[in-house]
Amino acid sequence: MGITEQTIVEQFPFWRAALVARQKLPAAPVTVFVGCGTSYNLALSLAAVANAAGRTAIAVPGREWVDRPQSYWPDWQSAHVVALSRSGETTETIAAAEASRAAGAFVTGITCAAGSGLAAVSDRVVFAETHPAEGIVMTASASLMLLMGLQLIGIPVDAGVVDAAEAALSATDAAADALIAGRSHFVYLGGGSLYGVALEGALKLLEMSQTFAQAFHPLEYRHGPISLLDERTVGVMLYGDARPDDEALLVGEMRAKGARVIGFGGPGDVSISVPVAPALAGLAALPALQLLGERVAAAKGLDTVAPRHLTKVVMLA
Repeated sequence: MGITEQTIVEQFPFWRAALVARQKLPAAPVTVFVGCGTSYNLALSLAAVANAAGRTAIAVPGREWVDRPQSYWPDWQSAHVVALSRSGETTETIAAAEASRAAGAFVTGITCAAGSGLAAVSDRVVFAETHPAEGIVMTASASLMLLMGLQLIGIPVDAGVVDAAEAALSATDAAADALIAGRSHFVYLGGGSLYGVALEGALKLLEMSQTFAQAFHPLEYRHGPISLLDERTVGVMLYGDARPDDEALLVGEMRAKGARVIGFGGPGDVSISVPVAPALAGLAALPALQLLGERVAAAKGLDTVAPRHLTKVVMLA
């Protein structure tokens, strides 16, 4: 077992350690989740969950929030900003936190690095320890930051969610090699809070295996992108609670056109059970998506410890 795979399959004790009571988000006209890369994908998921829970929220890339916050929220100084960064040293995210605080906004930092630069410029820090072997690719830390963000919104995360994620990982592991054999194009589909998780699944595959991957809202896939589908395609459907029957019909169309499909929470060539509340489905599926990227990389003989062109922390001069 390689180091990256180790951080994926051994992440659940860190989840259990993070199952603690947390102070909820403070009242504000809007909660802005900011981050870069994986952290931005998590921000998209968290903003959707927060809106569904009755709290107005948006997600913005870190640099965008620094350069043009008024493009996203006119009265941006009144926002509560939640900044996500595994290392707490991502340049754009620290800058977003600093600019927000300077304008009078309250800033919560979510990180896996206590004493980091983000911690120093946040009004409040939410921290969880991640797997010590984690390298460039964010695996356990991504799951943990999503978990902590859900807790801040007020979504209960308990041991049953951890068990469901472990089971989904195991089931995906058993099916992955046959599913991906001979395939070179991957499409991740998810709506609502699952869209950010779909983006993150695609990003993990890109980072780990240098394989062409896309992510879309499910029913948007018919509007042009489906033209790329062929017998080399793997579809990953993250079934939501709004239109699962329509999503199943889309999966049927994809399979008829030559794709193999893994369905999380619904039908496919492989069907993975995700028996949790809708707000928690993305968290429960995330480790399995991480493992899928690792399996594709292994099939291509690629080293996921040192992916091409990537560094563990993006710091700009």
